Amino acid sequence: MNPTLTAAERVAIARHPQRPNITDYIGTLFTDFFECRGDRLCKEDPAILGGVALYHGRPVTVIGTRKGKTLEENLKCNFGMPGPEGYRKALRLMKQAEKFRRPIFTFIDTSGAYPGLEAEERGQGEAIARNLLEMSRLTAPVIAVITGESNSGGALALAVADRVLMLENAVYAILSPEGFASILWKDAQRSGEAAGLMQLTAPDLMRLGVIDGIIPEPDGGAHTTPQAALREVDRSLRRQLAALSKESGPALAAARYQKFRKMGAQPPKETP
Repeated sequence: MNPTLTAAERVAIARHPQRPNITDYIGTLFTDFFECRGDRLCKEDPAILGGVALYHGRPVTVIGTRKGKTLEENLKCNFGMPGPEGYRKALRLMKQAEKFRRPIFTFIDTSGAYPGLEAEERGQGEAIARNLLEMSRLTAPVIAVITGESNSGGALALAVADRVLMLENAVYAILSPEGFASILWKDAQRSGEAAGLMQLTAPDLMRLGVIDGIIPEPDGGAHTTPQAALREVDRSLRRQLAALSKESGPALAAARYQKFRKMGAQPPKETP
């Protein structure tokens, strides 16, 4: 890992438009992917991609936020900001995975849930809160990977997991540095200073006990050598899945619940 990068520099790398996204992870790490669409209540939300696949021959459920890499894809996917339909679709797939005891992988890269009036009218807050509740008591193994910039409840709605992993240059926070600076100093131009205060980098969050592991990236970021980055993600997922698969469903749910209950109640881990 590169310890010399500032928090602001990691934010810039996390936002790079060519970083591997959910379609890259699915296309490289999984086989026989079958996409499932719709929330069975309102409509399909392209900002979340999910379905059933094989991971090294084992049936799993894969869910991830989707931004797209071109302007056309960005617009179609609402720049990776899901509405309530997306979160309800994700929950539908997770409950299905629990029924068949399939492990669940989530890949998170979002600036946050869509804050538009129409999303609020259709229950955005309730959909996120419901995911937090239901994910906390799933009996299937859940592994979440923070792959880029992941902010607010829109990211957390897919990250109540047994293992939360972060790519080395990903960031994970309550809001963007620009939003933080605007609230604290009424000046979004101080976002670089805000990033340094927010403790949003993978090393910061590992020390605070918010995440469970850091996945190394190639020099310059995952977008510079995508295949190398994807191999590191694969190694981490296989190791974590092997450990979780030894636990019973009730034991997983109980440990996951206690893990999140303890956050903020214990002193940070010492930095090695």
